[in-house]
Amino acid sequence: MSTLPAVKTAHRLLKERLASASCALDATAGNGKDTLFLALNTPPEAQIWAFDIQHEALANTARILELNGVRDKVKLICDDHANISRYKICDLDVAMFNLGYRPGGPHQLTTRTETTLAAVENVLVLLRTGGVLSVAAYPGHEEGRREQAALEKFLTGLPQTAFAVACWKMLNQINRPPLLYVIEKIRG
Repeated sequence: MSTLPAVKTAHRLLKERLASASCALDATAGNGKDTLFLALNTPPEAQIWAFDIQHEALANTARILELNGVRDKVKLICDDHANISRYKICDLDVAMFNLGYRPGGPHQLTTRTETTLAAVENVLVLLRTGGVLSVAAYPGHEEGRREQAALEKFLTGLPQTAFAVACWKMLNQINRPPLLYVIEKIRG
């Protein structure tokens, strides 16, 4: 049996829901792989939003979307994901966060605990009943450890009458492998 990385597991869990999604969000566009996944697996009329603070990340995302013929489906936003509530985003069926630093980018430029928590809170408000949020967290570096611990504390405190929260993690891996949180909004 091969290992299932957190992001690949998120894709497997979200794919079925995307088939009927009208609105999806990639809160951390990075190099565009999750944005592309959302765009390729949603209906043609679906709206996809992708946020990143790095211009290079959004350029990479635009390029991969163009190469796959789905650039027109995606609204790319150069802003911190903590500011999601400033935009008129439709009710979300699916949202994804892939925390940490951008592969190939500067490692000192990473998602931050405070902005990630604010963004997750905002996304939970935008998530429609039955909608799902996935968060891949990377505790393998100092800020990632803080971010993952704060995120888990926050998610553990969500009311079970409104949200179902799960955590997927590898138990026999070294070097603090990524964790995947999956949150379903069960009541508005």
